Amino acid sequence: MNPSLRRKLEALAERREELERLLADPAVIGDAAQFRKLSREFAQLEPVANALADEQRARADLANAQAMRDDPELRELADEEVAAATQRLEQLDAELLAHLIPKDPRDEGDLYLEVRAGTGGDEAAIFAGDLFRMYTRYAERQGWRIEVESANPGEHGGFKEVIARVEGRGAYSRLKFESGTHRVQRVPATESQGRIHTSAATVAIIPVEADEAPIEISPADLRVDTYRSSGAGGQHVNKTDSAIRITHLPTGLVVESQTERSQHANRDKAMKRLRAMLAEAQAEKAAAAQAETRKLQVGSGDRSQRIRTYSFPQGRITDHRVDGLTLYDLPNVMEGGLDALLDRLQQEHQADELARLTSAA
Repeated sequence: MNPSLRRKLEALAERREELERLLADPAVIGDAAQFRKLSREFAQLEPVANALADEQRARADLANAQAMRDDPELRELADEEVAAATQRLEQLDAELLAHLIPKDPRDEGDLYLEVRAGTGGDEAAIFAGDLFRMYTRYAERQGWRIEVESANPGEHGGFKEVIARVEGRGAYSRLKFESGTHRVQRVPATESQGRIHTSAATVAIIPVEADEAPIEISPADLRVDTYRSSGAGGQHVNKTDSAIRITHLPTGLVVESQTERSQHANRDKAMKRLRAMLAEAQAEKAAAAQAETRKLQVGSGDRSQRIRTYSFPQGRITDHRVDGLTLYDLPNVMEGGLDALLDRLQQEHQADELARLTSAA
């Protein structure tokens, strides 16, 4: 590891020690918001401190093993211990580098999942429904909570559009690379001739806005419309104009909510999603500016990008952003078995970030 990166690690370790002192300060303990913020930062730096301590022990083990080589009777054992300590140091070096990758503050938070039918007519809507079910099953496996906020069913099943909020620790970090166009190749249920069709649906993953940095919205920039809910929700919901549609005039963004019994509750939900969408738009703008100097292999955030193909005749799923990322496990994936895909995408993203980090050091 070069000296520049080593200094950055040492600075993180010093910051962790500073946080330990601050968290023992009565003034900080008495400020719940500050204590929570510093505790979160301390928890993020704890693995760095542990890895540095492990590295120090491994270096001591290596020095002891090298000293043992002076004794002819212990030389063979010493060689084995030198090899083991050297291998351990290499592993720790990679682990420490990974800790230098900038953390996305949104990773531990919740998200909005939006799935929309693309090209392909009724089959596209059915596929959008299949994708939404896939993510729902995955959320259930993770113990996350998922709540539909808006849905527009397709005429023959599935959804023309469905929007849900997913709540659970680390939800955004796991699903943030799912944004983009998903393509399916299969014989549709609506096809009488048995021909394979290609259809598509788009997925958008939008992080829920962090409480620490709320987006300010002027009431003058909003147009609020009310209408009668068409979805499930009981007699009261379907017979009163409780559904809300909010249009953000400067950007043209439109959000709807119709799942609650009152206009007030639906408006609150719609405003939360609008703030999240505006925050994400700001983040995408910043990422686009950054992309002028470097191109990320994974996670560009471009929702028009075709990211994945689901080939049902071959039982194959291919992610086009990563060379060689093809799985012949489509039935399991559609039942929510996404970990193999998501792990590989995170590994590729980490590798890209590490390459950038080491080249810039």
